[in-house]
Amino acid sequence: MTNLGIPTVPQQTHRDLSGGVGYAFNGQHFDAPSDVTIDDIANTLTAPLSVIVQVTKRCDFDCSFCSETLQMPDPSLDQLDTMRQNLQGVSRVFLSGGEPLMRKDFSEVVDIFHGHHIVAVPTNATHALDHARNIAGKIAYANVGFEGPRAAFKRVRGDYDKTMAGVRILQEQGIPLALSAVVYRSTLSVLPFTVQIADVLDATKVKLILPLRKGNALSLADHEFITTDEAETTFARLKEQRAEMQWSPALRLTAWTPENEGHMIVVEPNGVARAWPVYDAPDLWENLGNVLKEPITDIWKRYRFKRNHISKYVGRSIHAVTQGV
Repeated sequence: MTNLGIPTVPQQTHRDLSGGVGYAFNGQHFDAPSDVTIDDIANTLTAPLSVIVQVTKRCDFDCSFCSETLQMPDPSLDQLDTMRQNLQGVSRVFLSGGEPLMRKDFSEVVDIFHGHHIVAVPTNATHALDHARNIAGKIAYANVGFEGPRAAFKRVRGDYDKTMAGVRILQEQGIPLALSAVVYRSTLSVLPFTVQIADVLDATKVKLILPLRKGNALSLADHEFITTDEAETTFARLKEQRAEMQWSPALRLTAWTPENEGHMIVVEPNGVARAWPVYDAPDLWENLGNVLKEPITDIWKRYRFKRNHISKYVGRSIHAVTQGV
């Protein structure tokens, strides 16, 4: 413990994984030497690098881009422990939602996965006060959805001040932060402010994500969806501004190209594992199996997006600027 009684977070470092892949805690990303091919990695891995586990579908925001509009009961702690056992071999697990911190037993959920996986938590931070102290030192980082200044944040996501209050609580407990921003055409102008805010918060990275036409995003105006070319141009400009302003957070941009199709594996509260996004599939989901009933190693064997999964997570199919570059 520190003199202030704040739990000490383990020193951020680099962890070597299988297949020539490593995990950099200071940037919270996977990496692999340039001479290691995707096929080399695919031939070695017996499980995914990263899996998203939805511990709830509930949320206290109603984001204008949200794809998670269908509700289902939360999994019990026993069910989550079964999922954890069947996820053996997965390097990183995102404990996601919905808004995962809405679970009153969220710290117990973290305890189930901590020590078995690198644990990360996507959150809007509005319930940080309930859990931050108990999860500090157990999660690698909190990834906070954040679309920049107050006006843009409120229009796209929700209550800016409530999220910012939660961010400060996470910081007080020494929990590393990353920010993610969903990019609309109408929010392109605020992206530099988003990176500036991340810099002030000592966030390690800013992830830029393009919306997909599902859930609430079906109601977005067509002009809000930018093209891949526009996204790449925007990223190049932001990269230049980052260098000019000497902002420290790393930058990531994932565009919805064929190389990124199906790269995410999402486990819903009922244990059903799905590939996401699969562009021609209903609701952009492709069923893979159920991790309450079988191990992820069996699902991985029949998963048809292995190369896309690996390419994305080791940074070969996304635009990226690392810290210090």
